[in-house]
Amino acid sequence: MVDHPAESQPSDPGADDRFRALLRTLRVWDCGLPAIDPDPAHAPAHPLPLFRQWLREAAEAGAPEPHTMTLATADASGDPNVRTVMLHDADARGWHFATHRDSRKGRELAARPRAALGFYWPAVGRQVRVRGRVGEAGLEESAADLHRRSTGALAAALVGHQSEVLTTYAELERASEAAWERARREPDAPVPSWTLYVLDPDEVEFFQGDERRRHVRISYRKDQGGGWTRELLWP
Repeated sequence: MVDHPAESQPSDPGADDRFRALLRTLRVWDCGLPAIDPDPAHAPAHPLPLFRQWLREAAEAGAPEPHTMTLATADASGDPNVRTVMLHDADARGWHFATHRDSRKGRELAARPRAALGFYWPAVGRQVRVRGRVGEAGLEESAADLHRRSTGALAAALVGHQSEVLTTYAELERASEAAWERARREPDAPVPSWTLYVLDPDEVEFFQGDERRRHVRISYRKDQGGGWTRELLWP
């Protein structure tokens, strides 16, 4: 059983001040930061090689889970949602991630097939932002994506019901146990709702932090001919 801390009550007038004091004690980039060439003309013509290089360098620097990213979507009314998901690939088609088609993010992508991604690697003071249109990869590729992953990933997909209301945790425990048994028994078990999505970028930004706040921001914007315009942005 997990105990949830009680919410701050009006009888604790110092709670707000203590929280603000905590925030002021937290350090940002308490390490040496790499330097990069700030001239966008010297950056690769396409953002993909630079992204792959930065992810590799973040992993080599010890960044935990460098392949995780923030995914922002919006529902039919325009209200935004954000969550952390795993990057499955990044290639000439775009940035790949997956979820159930009937999950909240799946429904939002069906209504508004655009999204934004955010990567943050504090070990090197770097961020990458990606924005563009999202499409489905197809049934065969989606199934192949799922079955390349771990038994636990397949079991979680088999449980399904993502974002639906859960009556009791015991119900999840029972469903999870059954899903694990099936995933071990049938490593190719189908999950029809599992969908691989590909974000085709029209904008990618690379941010390198600087201890003196002279951050380098290199922006890639796709032009009408399919090439990329590279620009340096004020921090």
